[in-house]
This record gives sequence, structure tokens and C-alpha cells, in this order.
Amino acid sequence: MLETPARLLRLLSLLQTHRDWSGTELAERLGVTTRTVRRDVDRLRELGYSIHASMGPVGGYRLGPGASLPPLLLDDEEAVAVTVGLHTTAADHEASLRALTKVEQMLPSRLRHRVTALRSAVVAMPPRSVPTVKAAVLTGISVAIRASEVLRFDYVSHNGTESRRGVEPHRLVCWGRKWYLVGWDVERTDWRTFRVDRISLRTPNGPRFTHREPPDGDVAAYLCRTMGFEMWPLRARLRVHASATDVAGRVSGIVTPIDDHTCLLEIASDSFDLVVLTVGMLDVDFEVESPPELARHLRKLSGRFAGAVAQDRSRTPPPDR
Repeated sequence: MLETPARLLRLLSLLQTHRDWSGTELAERLGVTTRTVRRDVDRLRELGYSIHASMGPVGGYRLGPGASLPPLLLDDEEAVAVTVGLHTTAADHEASLRALTKVEQMLPSRLRHRVTALRSAVVAMPPRSVPTVKAAVLTGISVAIRASEVLRFDYVSHNGTESRRGVEPHRLVCWGRKWYLVGWDVERTDWRTFRVDRISLRTPNGPRFTHREPPDGDVAAYLCRTMGFEMWPLRARLRVHASATDVAGRVSGIVTPIDDHTCLLEIASDSFDLVVLTVGMLDVDFEVESPPELARHLRKLSGRFAGAVAQDRSRTPPPDR
């Protein structure tokens, strides 16, 4: 059984998960009786924590909100997890670095040693040009989503085109260490996805609106479709001499069966070189259906590779006889 101070911290940690706990559940987690749980709840209330209790089969304990609550307390595992998580993002975000410095200063020596050991054992590969997103922009967008207010902002597209937008913001999405805004473009009367690091908010927000049903019935499904294909500037259609079952799952694209041994592969990318690399890794025969630029690019590459092989052959001494 935990000693009383440690048990109170553990109890508080469980209540901070923002769910209802029955007395029996808390007793099992803490290794005590339900009567002890009731006494510990009373002690936390005396310390200023607002803990609501409800009776009945679906009742239980819940930590209530309140601006006057004492500071948030973390147990050992939570403190280590928070510190390591902040460390992984501190190189990219100044706010994470400031928070990491404050948290590490408050760690007791036993936890500081654990965090130091973990950090020294882990090698973090630097991300490829991860864009920096200002916290003020994220909070500004989230406030507009919650208030159902049209968001007004300046936007720079992937090709450098600048535009002014009015968007009914629906959801913020973090995908691949980049932030995106999914919303209904008022002027274009269609759903659009925007990179948050390319957004410059304008104030004040526009009029209030009623939230629409999400595109494709689900934001995640919509992003998988649009960001996986429709958002890329280059498209390629290839006839692949392999079954759709063999190709599907090995590449990021749309695979349509033609017969048992042939399929149509559609790939979206920002570079024909990436298309060539993707198809080359399949190690199967194929023909280019479109666009003609891809066919010309392949002919150029094939000539270069053939020349490299011929040059290598001329330098290789003849075999001994």
C-alpha cells in the first residue's frame, strides 16, 4: 500500500484524466479500501481541489474545474514522459524549449537522472525542414472554430501565389509534423485544406456560421484522399504488369485492376523522379499512359543509365583466357 502523501498524489493523478471513477475502481488502482478512498477524497477537498461525487450505478468521482485549483501535479512516469516529449520538439519550437527548461528545473534529482540517462541513450534524427507554426496562429484558429466564426487570413500557396481567404474553419490537423486547417472556402464554395505555417491571420474574424457536415463524412478520410492524391501538382497513369493485389499496399497511389495479371496505377507527386523511383521499387514491367512528360523523362533517364553501363563496360578489363 502506498503511504498517504504518495497515495494522494496518485489519486489526484487519476482524477486529472477527466473521467468518472467509481470508488471501487480507485480502490483497486490504489490498493486500498473504498472507505480509504472516501477519506482521501475528503483530504483533497480540504486542500482546495473541487471533487464532485455522484451516487448510483453510473456514479463516481470527478475532478471539477476551477480557476483557483492548486498547481497541476505529476507522478514520476508522467513527469518523465512530459520532459522527453518536450525535448523532442524543443529544437523546432522556442516555446517547447522554454517549457522544457522550466520543467527540468523542477524535477527532483532521482527523475533528473532518469531523464538524462534516457536522453543520452537516444539519437534523434533532425527533421527535414519542418515549418515553424506560431502558437498564436493555432490558438487563433481554434478559437474561431469553437466560436463558429469565419476566419479571415492571407495565404501563400505551394507555388508562391498569394491570396486572401474567408474560410469557415472546421478542424485543425497535425499530420507528419505539419499543421493543416480544413475548412469551407466561402468564395470558392468548396472544402479546402491549408498549411497553417502559410497562414497570416487577419482581424477581426468574420460573421458567425453553422458548422457543416465534414467532407467525405469524416475529416481523416477526406485528408487521406485529398492529401494522398489530389493536392499534388503532377499525376501519372501507368499500366503495370502485375495484379492489383500485388501492387496495392506497396505504393502510395490508386490501384485499379484490369485483369488478373495487370492493373492501372495512378500516382501523384511533385517530381517525376519520385514517380520513377516508386515504380522502380516495384520491380515489374510497366508502360506509361500519361502524361507524355513522364515518358520523355524516362527516355532521358534510360539514355543516361545506358551510357553509364557502357562506360563502365569499356573500363572493365577483359577476362583472363
